[in-house]
Amino acid sequence: MNKHSNTQHKRNNTNRMAALKARQLSNIVSRETLTQNHTAMNNETLLKNLRCIPDFPKKGINFRDVTTLYQSAECMKIMLDELEALYKDKGITKIVGIESRGFVMAAALAARLGCGVVLARKPGKLPATVIKESFSKEYGVDTIELHIDSINKDDIVLIHDDLLATGGTAKATWKLVQYMHPKKVYMNFIIEIHDEGLHGRDLFKDIELTTLLTI
Repeated sequence: MNKHSNTQHKRNNTNRMAALKARQLSNIVSRETLTQNHTAMNNETLLKNLRCIPDFPKKGINFRDVTTLYQSAECMKIMLDELEALYKDKGITKIVGIESRGFVMAAALAARLGCGVVLARKPGKLPATVIKESFSKEYGVDTIELHIDSINKDDIVLIHDDLLATGGTAKATWKLVQYMHPKKVYMNFIIEIHDEGLHGRDLFKDIELTTLLTI
């Protein structure tokens, strides 16, 4: 092989390496953009198994019934795998599950991530000293409570619930968590509803928020 061929060979190798690094960087940027833009994954199996119940709990409300996802082993694995992929590198130390459907994936994900679970509950359900926050929701007024010693300043917290609609419950829970001054707070919902003119996400513009399904 002459000198010219050697030079050309090295140039080709350099170009191939540069192209490979560019593709790798593009993949990394794409994954980061997915998280930063809070894009829903909208897995077809989850969408197919999600049940909608009209006029529940009152007329005019289309209730998205996440229990049909919980009762499917396949759907549970899909949701848990997606949640783990989103949060395995975030350093989560506590997951706050919101009463009551938020408890399910909060506990399952905590087992995967090796972190603790905190329960956000309705009044009278927690036995020790609590802090509380009242809020309006799409069909009434409610109150949520946390144990006052459940989160500390060294915690990195993920707040999780099954559904983001008006955002009232999640906002109240976020306020309680913030009262305890953790290092960082993330939020996640299985389902985010847009098709009824609901914009719960607007309450959390400065929070990294993800959903698995957007409807």
